[in-house]
Amino acid sequence: MIRIAHWIGGSERAGVSGRVGPVFNPATGEQTAEVDLASAEEVGQVVAAAKEAARAWRSASLAKRATVLFRFRELLAARSPELAAIITSEHGKVLSDAAGEVARGLENAEFATGIPHLMKGSFSEQAATGVDVYSIRQPLGVVAGITPFNFPAMVPLWMCTTAIAAGNAFVLKPSEKDPSAAQFLARLWHEAGLPEGVFTVVNGDVEAVNAILTHPDIAAVSFVGSTPVAKYIYETGTAHGKRVQALGGAKNHMVVLPDAEIDAAADAAVSAAYGSAGERCMAVSVVVAVGDVADPLVDAIAARLPKLKIGAGADPESQMGPLISAQHREKVAGYIERGAGAGATVVADGREAEVPENGYFLGVTLLDNVTPDMDVYADEIFGPVLCVVRARTYAEALDLINDNEYGNGTAIFTRDGGAARQFQFDVNAGMVGVNVPIPVPVAYYSFGGWKASLFGDTHMYGPDGIHFFTRSKVVTSRWPDPGTSSVDLGFPTNR
Repeated sequence: MIRIAHWIGGSERAGVSGRVGPVFNPATGEQTAEVDLASAEEVGQVVAAAKEAARAWRSASLAKRATVLFRFRELLAARSPELAAIITSEHGKVLSDAAGEVARGLENAEFATGIPHLMKGSFSEQAATGVDVYSIRQPLGVVAGITPFNFPAMVPLWMCTTAIAAGNAFVLKPSEKDPSAAQFLARLWHEAGLPEGVFTVVNGDVEAVNAILTHPDIAAVSFVGSTPVAKYIYETGTAHGKRVQALGGAKNHMVVLPDAEIDAAADAAVSAAYGSAGERCMAVSVVVAVGDVADPLVDAIAARLPKLKIGAGADPESQMGPLISAQHREKVAGYIERGAGAGATVVADGREAEVPENGYFLGVTLLDNVTPDMDVYADEIFGPVLCVVRARTYAEALDLINDNEYGNGTAIFTRDGGAARQFQFDVNAGMVGVNVPIPVPVAYYSFGGWKASLFGDTHMYGPDGIHFFTRSKVVTSRWPDPGTSSVDLGFPTNR
């Protein structure tokens, strides 16, 4: 049985808590490894090592940091197939999807290589007579990332590349369900020449999370996960004086107007709803069909479902793999049953699909005539279940989205540029797609939702990531000639 250890001080280090967690291959249901689960004391040791490393790393020149980031980027690009295979083996998503995850994470490494430009401040000469004022950005020290199972490489790369480039030491607590991707990233950082202790991995469960949230030497915590946990992370971390960005759940709506191209909208809905078995916070889980587009749209979506190939992620012919665990599979199946019982029309039932016998597979489900009072609409299911809500007008569709507690992402499909522009103006969500079903921003913008999808003041990666992992300092400077100073008890002004 493989044992997955922590990564501390530039090498693997076995846990000493005596607690381990199982790691499974979701395609077979077989346990493939055990992962060490850290105690609070072990987290303290990790933070102490990171604190020591942060002192030296913040003094490294921007050129030195950029050089390490460039090396890391090259190693990640060259070895991305290996990382994708690791993701598939522990998460279950198909290889093409895992490769796409790594590619999107690579974009963040590329963005972070520009750290000499990104850390530039501003300068005002002669703000007052003989006085200059300038701003600088400085790293926070030790920062941490608590990341989810559904993107075991991409989300850590959203965080660590920016944090490290900005001069911080980064402590990663990955999901204990699929921790091997984090170990792989640690090895790449080490090979790229990152000093020991600047990137560490501490595996664990809630005990490790609470130790991170309460440790006085961790200045900031970045998190991605469900809304209840995000709320807890935010409230606990901020109560202990930390800067926190906690990204929560979603219920992403895709509005299809009557003038939309039906085939394009159906292709987009299927791709965005069932990719990665729906285990994406940006998955489309609700199609809002406006007016008389509903019947042909539902027919077009339904016609595509029997053609989907469901199987092990390592099979190149598979388009959708298993869910992460047996427990989660049963949870998603329960939503299908409740949706049918509440009156939704079951167009396709994933529980009845032909799927591999072993593993945590569930077929794709399409529910029509869903209403906002149903659990399948209100809750984030996080599985291959697509709900269709019928709206009479654009205004009714907009109200559905704006009244929802989540505000992560949304999309509109239309040929009308005026309608699309009005939608982006009206809708209360952090990321909007126009004929794009999964509008995840490129690395030089920032990712994040509104409402219950985000706790904190900044979005993730991009310019907001630089701001989150640094703080601004303003310096007012004067170099008077000898003998020209005098006592002045008045409040300083620029005159």
